[in-house]
Amino acid sequence: MLLKLERFFDRFSDIMGWIAGVLNLVMLANVFYDAIMRYFFKSGSIALQEMEWHLFAIVFLFGMAFTLKEDGHVRVDILYDQFSPKWKATVNIAGTLIFLIPLAVLIINGSIWFVKEAYEVHEVSGDPGGLTHRWLIKAVIPASFIFLTVSACGFIVRNINIFRGVEAPPEHHIEDDVL
Repeated sequence: MLLKLERFFDRFSDIMGWIAGVLNLVMLANVFYDAIMRYFFKSGSIALQEMEWHLFAIVFLFGMAFTLKEDGHVRVDILYDQFSPKWKATVNIAGTLIFLIPLAVLIINGSIWFVKEAYEVHEVSGDPGGLTHRWLIKAVIPASFIFLTVSACGFIVRNINIFRGVEAPPEHHIEDDVL
């Protein structure tokens, strides 16, 4: 049962990673087009420049869920690497329940009003020719932390499976991170 639940959460996180990857390509095309227009045709667009920032923010925020699923987040490995798989799973579960999920809930609750206010006042870019509907990009903040919370649930389930010995712990070596 827990393995099926873990696969569900993993698929969800994979979709977030896929969305972040596709948006990376869209951002690349946007930057390329904007640079060509600016340097070769002396024509720039404030809206395209703002879209670059917005796409980067979405890639980063949506990518958090996938990064957690892939165990690619930052941690202090000096002690952690010496732990047994059961201790690592315990640390992961405790850290997720004590730190990650409460912080995500705090950010979700704290950012809803931010989106609501931008929507109600019809907030637009302060720059002439900038993007309208600023609430859309602001809505990515609570959405991404909801997605991170869903991914965190999958991370907890995976670590419960590792703790129970149902699943092998992921292989991760510090040497893999060094280029």
